[in-house]
Amino acid sequence: MHEIELKARAKINLTLDVVGKRPDGYHEVEMIMQTVNLYDYITIRKMRAPGIKLKTDLKWLPEDERNLAYKAAKLMVETYNIDQGILIELKKRIPVAAGLAGGSSDAAAVFVGLNTLFDLNLQKTDLMDLGVKLGADIPYCILTGTALAQGIGERLTKLPPMPFCHVVIAKPPISVSTAHVYKSLNLEEISFHPNTEEVIEGIKKRDLRKIAKNLGNVLESVTIKEHPIIEEIKNTLVEYGALGSLMSGSGPSVFGLFENSKDAQAAAKELRLHSKAKDIFVTTIFNRERV
Repeated sequence: MHEIELKARAKINLTLDVVGKRPDGYHEVEMIMQTVNLYDYITIRKMRAPGIKLKTDLKWLPEDERNLAYKAAKLMVETYNIDQGILIELKKRIPVAAGLAGGSSDAAAVFVGLNTLFDLNLQKTDLMDLGVKLGADIPYCILTGTALAQGIGERLTKLPPMPFCHVVIAKPPISVSTAHVYKSLNLEEISFHPNTEEVIEGIKKRDLRKIAKNLGNVLESVTIKEHPIIEEIKNTLVEYGALGSLMSGSGPSVFGLFENSKDAQAAAKELRLHSKAKDIFVTTIFNRERV
């Protein structure tokens, strides 16, 4: 095999709770994550010349060690003594810095792809242990599906598949710094914490309405205060039929869960009509294993 193509899928947070702060400054979290059918395309090829080359379809996106996909390839090369050249072509569809783990998913796809391409025969857990060295979301993006994440996000418990539904994802034309959001979060002032157990119960019972009713993200208390457009998008999604709506990660992306495609398309149309978001996607959840 000289080439492999992969889909690096985005994630949404059904819950995101911050339960403490560690001495090293990292926040302890508890969150339920779900993969969706919004993805970047990644092609990895073997090259005769040694080294790593990354090409992207966005001119402003770094193509060197500032890019997580490049970092993942370098870590694999150094760890497993890969002596052949690697060319990575990345076509971005997941918005950058959007709370959807686009960069982490790209890195995860590189780990998985190189494992297959070079017949390394590593277990998924081996790749996850390697991935956490580059980012807390990467192990989840290797695992995919429905999972409870704890610690700094690296301690994962696989959950039963979430019931199928349609998802509208909207990213307003603003930038949010994850570091700034966490720095601005005052743990003592958090008045609302998501009921993670209720959401897990809803997942186990395949009760989409119970899941949607209990969506929660404590980081909204910071991000919505600074960017009210996030609340406007949430309200629009619910008004047009979403069973529940939430900001994903530290934002600014917002998603809504829908029982049917018709309502999802109508909600997306309304958002486009009033230019409330820069990027709008109508997709579904994804629960199959990564290829």
